[in-house]
Amino acid sequence: MTVFVTILKRPAAWILASAVLLSACSTPATRDAVYDPLEGVNRISHGVNKVADSVILRPASLVYGNAVPSPVRKTVDNFAGNLSQPSYVLNDLLQGRVDDAGHNLFRFLVNLTVGVGGLFDPAQSFGLDERSTDFGETLYAWGVGEGPYVEMPLLGPATGRAAVGRITDFVLDPVGQIDFTVPERQALNKARFAEIVGDRHSSAGAIDSILYDSADSYSQLRSFYLQNRRFDLMGPESQIELSPDLDPFDDPFAIPVSR
Repeated sequence: MTVFVTILKRPAAWILASAVLLSACSTPATRDAVYDPLEGVNRISHGVNKVADSVILRPASLVYGNAVPSPVRKTVDNFAGNLSQPSYVLNDLLQGRVDDAGHNLFRFLVNLTVGVGGLFDPAQSFGLDERSTDFGETLYAWGVGEGPYVEMPLLGPATGRAAVGRITDFVLDPVGQIDFTVPERQALNKARFAEIVGDRHSSAGAIDSILYDSADSYSQLRSFYLQNRRFDLMGPESQIELSPDLDPFDDPFAIPVSR
């Protein structure tokens, strides 16, 4: 336990150790490759996630979507989304994408000032669209392999590389390093949770189709996630076969950084 705590207190050590581990156990992410040696455990996690969705997230998204007017939901999404911009900037710099780092930094500053703390998105009208990224993509840029497919309880699908990326984004999130007061921190967490619920509501058709309308929701979710993730990183040549009813450009299971 002491060793584990020590590693978490040293993000650089955690990143290096995880990258080495993934490089050693990963397989190439070819178009049709599905590397799932943990399928037994993953299916248990998938069952837990389906229960959590059916009991908590899906009902909450229905209430939120029906009770909260669309303009208010958009304002919450703007505010929560703007909180992710500093993390995008950090990852852009780690990937050597200076232009994207500057783009995301200007977007953050414009929305923070002109957009009244991020409640509005004037940067979009200035041509500063969101260019999202994460530490999983940073690891990809550094040459770290994809690793096995994993489905994490309450966090959903990922590859080994993406899972390490999520944890690292959580640890290194620049917004998370700010010493907010307890009420401010609670407000930020509520905004991010509202964003997740709102995303569940807006993507209800795709998510319900995967989780509740398919013969094998685990396999369908795995294929959908891998297709979407590989497209983001490698382009259309990386795709695996999927149901034509699903949109490969929309990831309803993307989870924003939260602390």
